[in-house]
Amino acid sequence: MKKKTGGPSPEAIRKRNRERDRQTVGLIEKTAGDVHRKIGRRAKPEMKLPIRSLGNVSYSEKTGYLEIGRQRKIRTLTVNTVKTFAQTLRMMALSKDLIETNDFATKRDAYYQSKNWGDAMFTDQTESDTVMDDIEALFSQDRVNREQLRFIPDEHGGAVAGELIVLDPDLETGVVERIDCTRFGSGAYSIPSSVEHLGFETKAKFVLAIETGGMFQRLQSHKFWKSAGCILVSMGGVPTRATRRFIRRLSDERKIPVYAFVDCDPYGISNIYRTLKVGSGNAAHINQFFCVPQARFLGVTPQDIVDYELPTHPLKEVDVKRARDAIKNDPFFQRHRPWTKAMEKLLKMGVRAEQQALAKWGLNYVIEEYLPAKLAHTDQFLP
Repeated sequence: MKKKTGGPSPEAIRKRNRERDRQTVGLIEKTAGDVHRKIGRRAKPEMKLPIRSLGNVSYSEKTGYLEIGRQRKIRTLTVNTVKTFAQTLRMMALSKDLIETNDFATKRDAYYQSKNWGDAMFTDQTESDTVMDDIEALFSQDRVNREQLRFIPDEHGGAVAGELIVLDPDLETGVVERIDCTRFGSGAYSIPSSVEHLGFETKAKFVLAIETGGMFQRLQSHKFWKSAGCILVSMGGVPTRATRRFIRRLSDERKIPVYAFVDCDPYGISNIYRTLKVGSGNAAHINQFFCVPQARFLGVTPQDIVDYELPTHPLKEVDVKRARDAIKNDPFFQRHRPWTKAMEKLLKMGVRAEQQALAKWGLNYVIEEYLPAKLAHTDQFLP
């Protein structure tokens, strides 16, 4: 009997998306309404925004990611802030229009839209991006992210292959397309810029998030996902917002673990893996959406360099600085002693190793030996 893949029905996906849009529009209208009412009472309207700084960030063991603190800045309508206040309201109005017309805008689109806003138009995109970030921070307090506001990044997501069917509603017709990620030949499904509207069907045992495109291509070409019963996701370095959100939603909704497979160097560990798992300190207000606390580190580990006698390269000065900074200042490493020990071991060895170093033992050694051996002992993975 074929194992059921589960997943929501097309109508359930449409209903969920409509309800989310309704709630988001409601939040925009409430915020704008509060401003309007205060003006009507001849009071100064204000907005309370989370302070986005490392001084207002902490690591929560309960949630498993870097969280924004309780410090807030109050933006009050004054002579000096009138333009920024107007721009914020116009950007919110644009978001409402996009949701109600089932459309979207990139950051660049939003900047050019402002050219029709008269005195409230932006003089450059840096100004526009800052206001958009403020709006996301404002609504993140109600668990709404920028993509739900229909502002999408210009960056592309990662690539996906394996035991997964993506349910993707058409923007115009609402018809849900079933995209089978096992049927791309030697290619792969490309994660869209926004993944909030997607649904998933899968019988996979786990998600394997892979740092490099070359390693992803090898595992995909040899259909490792088939023998391992998994989903392969190429992160392409530090994963984009869309890639992290895709993995998070997939793991949460289908209740499957996530394993990270990256290079053994301070950048792969403290930037790529740490960003995937607990998020960024500079963007703590959105880590609740874009990190994957359930992710575990499959490899390559400092101990793997020893056990598999891997070819290495000397640590660069920037690597040493990054590793020492992680040990001393990063709350994630400070709370996870096994990671501190691993980073200290890497510093003592003075070397780094790439995923592809496993090819020393044969081009497909990673498929035939390394990954099966690792996956047989998931309880031993670094946190």
